[in-house]
Order: sequence, then C-alpha cells, then structure tokens
Amino acid sequence: MTTVSTTKSNDKGGSESASRELRDRLSELTGRLRGGEPGALPVVAGLVVIAIVFGSLNEHFLSAENLTNLALQMAATGTIALGVVMVLLLGEIDLSVGSVSGLCGVVMTLLYVKHGVPAGPAVLLALGAVALVGLLHGLMFTMLGMPSFVVTLAGLIGWQGLLLYLLGDEGTINLPFDGSIAKLSDTWLPAWLSWLAVVVIVAVFLGSSLLTRRARAQADLPVASVYWPLLRAGVLAVILAAAVAVLNGDRGVPLTLVIFGSLVVILDLLLRHTVVGRWIYAVGGSVEAARRAGISVTRIRILAFVAASLLAGAGGILAASRLSAVNQSSGGSDILLNAIAAAVIGGTSLFGGRGRTYAALLGILVIQSVTNGMLLLNVNSSVRFMVTAGVLALAVAIDSVTRRARPGGVAR
Repeated sequence: MTTVSTTKSNDKGGSESASRELRDRLSELTGRLRGGEPGALPVVAGLVVIAIVFGSLNEHFLSAENLTNLALQMAATGTIALGVVMVLLLGEIDLSVGSVSGLCGVVMTLLYVKHGVPAGPAVLLALGAVALVGLLHGLMFTMLGMPSFVVTLAGLIGWQGLLLYLLGDEGTINLPFDGSIAKLSDTWLPAWLSWLAVVVIVAVFLGSSLLTRRARAQADLPVASVYWPLLRAGVLAVILAAAVAVLNGDRGVPLTLVIFGSLVVILDLLLRHTVVGRWIYAVGGSVEAARRAGISVTRIRILAFVAASLLAGAGGILAASRLSAVNQSSGGSDILLNAIAAAVIGGTSLFGGRGRTYAALLGILVIQSVTNGMLLLNVNSSVRFMVTAGVLALAVAIDSVTRRARPGGVAR
C-alpha cells in the first residue's frame, strides 16, 4: 500500500510540475508578445489561415500530390533566402543573390556539359566561383565603404550580364536527364528512410535540449523543467510525422527538401551555438558595441556576404536541377524578390540582430503556399503579385511595430 501511495504521489507531483511549467511558458509567451517579441507566431498563424482558406476553396490544395509539388517548389528559392537571412542579420541587404544563383547554375552546367567535368567537381568549382563573388562584395562594402545596397545592385546587373555572356547565342543549355545533377530533383527518400530520419531528428533535438539544460544547471543558471524539452520534442515529432506521412502518400520526401532542411538546421546551430554565430548577432545588434567587445566587424561582414553568395549558388544549382537546364532567365524573374520576401516574412528583422534561419523556411512556405493556392484557383498573375506584396508589407509593418514596442525601441 505504501508503494502504491508513493507512486500516486509522484504521479500527482509530476502532473502538477508539468502543468506549472506549461503555465510558466504561456506566461512567458504573453510577456514576449507584450514586449514586442512575437517570434514565429504570426507566421505560423498565417500558415494555418492559408491552409484553411485555400483548403476550403480547392480540395486539391491539401492533397499529397500538391503538397509534394509545394515541397519541390520551395527548396531552391528557400536556399537563396537563407543567404538573404545571413546578410539581413547584419542589417544589410544583398540584391545580387538572384543573379548569383543563376550564374552559379550556368558555370556548373558549362563545366559539366560543355567541358566534361564530373558532376561533383563541377558543383564545387561553381560554388567556389560564387564564393569569390561574395568575397568581392564584402571587400567593396568594408574596404571601400560603399553601401551594401549599391554594391549588390551593381552585382545584380553585372553578374546577370556575365551570365548572358557565358550562355552566348545559344541561350539555353540542357542538362542530361539521366545525369546525377538532373536526378537530384527527381530523387525521393524511401518510406523507411524518411521515418528513420524523423526518429533521428527528434532524438538529436531532445538530446541536445537535455544536454543544454544540464550544462545550464551545472553553471547555476535558470533551467526549465525537464517536461519542457520533452513537450517540445513531442510537438516536433508530431509535425515531422505528419509531413512525412503526407509526402509518403504521393512520391515520398524529395531529396531537395532534405538538402534545404539540412542547411536550415546546420546554419541555425552554427548561429546559435558557435562564437562566430554570436558575433554575427552582436554586429547586427550594434556595430559600435561589437567593436568595443573586440569583434572583427570587417571579417564578420565579409563572411556574411560570402555565405550569402554560397547559399545563392546552392539555390541556383537546385533550380537548374529542377528545370534540367539553364537559360537567360536563370536567377531572374521574381526569384530575388521572393527570396528577400521569404526572409522578411519569416521573421528576420530588416534592422539587423534578430532572426533565425527558420525564417527562410517559414517565409518561403508562406509565399509558395499563397502562390500555389491562387494558381489552383486560376487567379490572375497580377493579383498574385499584389497579394504577395501585401503579405510582405504586413510582415515589415509587424517588424517595425514590434521593434518600437521593445525596450529601447526607436520610433520612426
């Protein structure tokens, strides 16, 4: 009887602890909202509204086939948006990411198709070329004192011109359909591997959270209840399981989505758990304070522009793979605008110092969902552009308002 009583007491205590932790977290969330730190909440709420509206207007919107197509569509531009996030964290802008992405795709295709370079080296050489582009942008910005807007605007025009020059009169170069680069966008994870990936991701997330909690406890820092990382891991498991179940209902999880998602996670870990990542946030928060703290602002800025060009190049390679070709419009059209819009809509501040790489994922998901939904409804392209503009304006307005609401915020 004593054992049973003790067990019930422990269960009751655990339940009360979990309830108290949940109340504390809700209170913390309320405080953050009042303090001008909404986080990803507006974007997530927007995605729910988008799913409900378009799902009710067109039954095909939430089908496995359409959601799989949506996953394919967002990978390339989402990867480019990651590069935009890196520069926005410094409070700067890179208008050349679209042209750089197209240039990288063209260089890779020329090496692979015209010069017989194997796929792997062709990709690496193309990425190396655009890394030099980012280095040039960073040096012009830091050493010559040119505004990032002007530097990258010149890059937008100049690299687009180089792209056209490299293509020549031919205009279009097709990738072999049976080649490894073209197959990149037509590769799908087996069902068992996608489920294994879910288990591994959740296990790594939970393990990392528990290790962080233990490290904070050993350093005598405030720690959350053990139930909190368990709850977060549970929510992540449900989201990933739902996504995998839906995608496996069609062709499976596309490899390009895995690449994009991996880049999001890796960059997020680097930004939050490395010294360089903390320096990037510090420079974006206050350049002068970062200098006084001994941070090499020049190196951090150059690094951000190199990273932006590399990620833009990676996005260009994914785009070339999906189209199985490069042409004069590679990196053009609305790619640049969508990449910048995705970063901002996802929650990255235009004023620097605030944002996560997950902003690119959430933002591009919003843009592609809206575009996809309106295409299914046969909405005119002019309306699609206006709706996207409205969503972007709303995101910037939220950023500006919440910035003023934060302590020390500046009214403009």
